[in-house]
Amino acid sequence: MIRFYDDNGALVMRLRDETVRIEGWGKNALRVRAARLPKLPAHEHALTEPVSHDGKVSINAEEMNAVITNGRIKATVNPVGIICFYRDDKLILQEYYSSYGGSIRKHPICYKIVSREYKGNSSDDFRITVRFESDPDEKLFGMGQYQMPILDLKGTVLPLEQRNSQVTIPFVVSDRGYGMLWNNPATGEAAFGKNITKWVSTESDMIDYWITAEDTPAKIVENYTECVGRAPVLSKNYLGLWQCKLRYRTPEEALEVARKYKELGIHLDVIVIDFFHWPYQGDWKFDEKYWPKDKLKAMVDEIHGMGTKIMVSVWPSVDKRSENYYKMEQHGLISSTDIGSLQTYDYQGDCATVDFFNPEAQKFVWDCCKKNYRDLGIDLFWLDNSEPDSVCYDFENFRYYSGRGSKVGCEYPKMYLKAFCDGLTADGEKDFVSLIRSAWVGSQKYRGLVWTGDIQSNFESFRDQVIAGQNMGLAGIPWWTTDIGGFMTDDWKDPDFVELLIRWYQYGAFCPILRMHGDRGPNWDIPALDDRDFGGGYLYTGHPNELWSYGDECFNIMKKYLGVRESLKDYIASLMEETSKTGAPLIRTMFFEFPDDKQCWDLPDQYMFGSQYLVAPVLELGARERTLYLPAGTWESIEDKQIVEGGRFVTVPAPLDVIPVFRKIK
Repeated sequence: MIRFYDDNGALVMRLRDETVRIEGWGKNALRVRAARLPKLPAHEHALTEPVSHDGKVSINAEEMNAVITNGRIKATVNPVGIICFYRDDKLILQEYYSSYGGSIRKHPICYKIVSREYKGNSSDDFRITVRFESDPDEKLFGMGQYQMPILDLKGTVLPLEQRNSQVTIPFVVSDRGYGMLWNNPATGEAAFGKNITKWVSTESDMIDYWITAEDTPAKIVENYTECVGRAPVLSKNYLGLWQCKLRYRTPEEALEVARKYKELGIHLDVIVIDFFHWPYQGDWKFDEKYWPKDKLKAMVDEIHGMGTKIMVSVWPSVDKRSENYYKMEQHGLISSTDIGSLQTYDYQGDCATVDFFNPEAQKFVWDCCKKNYRDLGIDLFWLDNSEPDSVCYDFENFRYYSGRGSKVGCEYPKMYLKAFCDGLTADGEKDFVSLIRSAWVGSQKYRGLVWTGDIQSNFESFRDQVIAGQNMGLAGIPWWTTDIGGFMTDDWKDPDFVELLIRWYQYGAFCPILRMHGDRGPNWDIPALDDRDFGGGYLYTGHPNELWSYGDECFNIMKKYLGVRESLKDYIASLMEETSKTGAPLIRTMFFEFPDDKQCWDLPDQYMFGSQYLVAPVLELGARERTLYLPAGTWESIEDKQIVEGGRFVTVPAPLDVIPVFRKIK
């Protein structure tokens, strides 16, 4: 028999061996937790921020049902424990209902499918599945970064796993007026079928999800980020050009680039020193053979004199040859495995992985980076391989301070980021950003700038990133960028690649951060510094990747859009202020700004940059015009100042030196 209790405004239900707790959690929002335990585990996971926990409970003991309300959202529980959610008394979501009749939809009793399922596994935890009824006409968005040309996620199956170029942020926004967070860092799956919606955690002790109900996506994201955290303000110091290539190998190489930009009158905000500037992975210091301290200091001083900040790459892998390996291994600062050796990564060495769930490991790595980088004048950190990258993604085999990878692993990049945010803050830094290849819910509050990982250099991949940036914004990650031109280039001199690079750069000018990066191949013809550098082998430097590297036409177009970018700095800074207050992303789906325009819910390849600029990237090789949709209102082309009335599709010229961008003026 079902039993209900009112626990200070929270609705508690006991049904056989299951305890369910539903309570108000923020504005117009409810948190649902359930476990096969008499008392629920005390996990925050992503819901870390102090918010009001209001709720009003009504229990009908005679009819064995109950209701809890918090503002505009209401949840009802029927006599067999099925939960339904309402916004202003209109049904928006309900658990799958297979066994009993009633006023809500039912399915044949012979299915024997339950809404909340717990299957025991080899640990003391469960494989948990939660099922909901599916509206086949619903549209769903968010969930982070998946490499696919799909903005509306209805009909997709998404792995809840962190991988190189895949970022799992399990928050979804519905056009039915709700947003839902799967508040669980376990690996698993989200399936948004036309017949059923299903969330699966591979290994967990508790069901935990959060739902809010609002009229607009903007208000949904605002409620969500109030509970999980928002990005702080990012100053104008980082809103210009970032320069990076696969690998600057010496102070002289980095200085040569910085000096050339200065000669051309182009200000660099950041220059990046990438991987294998260290002796071995896990040393977290410069290799003095290539970066002697006197030359390093001279480089730092000269680049700082140009008003440019310096970022270095940090990896979470620890080579057995590193000076830190055995100390970390003996003190339990690296992750372990349930089966086999501690080796979890094998690029250029037999490596283990830092256990950033362990506070001691966080402190150890930061102390190394402070001593060997910060104290030498390095400003910023690029937290690469932050999924973490592994020989293979055997999540259930990796064991961390907080549990197995299959139970906690999706949160790894957030803990990695937290280590550096805490360290830089303690070091007195107030205005900084850390570049990172992965994220989880709430990573934004630790000043993480997510980029899209090791993606291909082609127009198909470019289209995927335009979509990924929109879904990342809806998932609460406002600081996001790409490798301009993609990461992996076969032939940097190919005219088709140069055209791709131009189109991508134009798009990058209307992203939160403008960053040149990439592995410009082929690598076989690059001379080596010495035997260790390998030249055309694994530790090559990559071909040039500066604005002037691809010919005069390309340079002039890039310089043109760098000028556009510079003219927008105050505007972008105002967007950074806005996102710190409301969680609104900089890259916005069209429906984020125009939710009442039905057409705007079906426009994956254009977006709003803030509230004023409509951006329509050119996504096909050889295209010299672009069809786009202008919502109702008056719009001005930033290229030729033409005034166009909206509420219709228009086809506009898009020569190689133009990306169609319109400013809303009325």
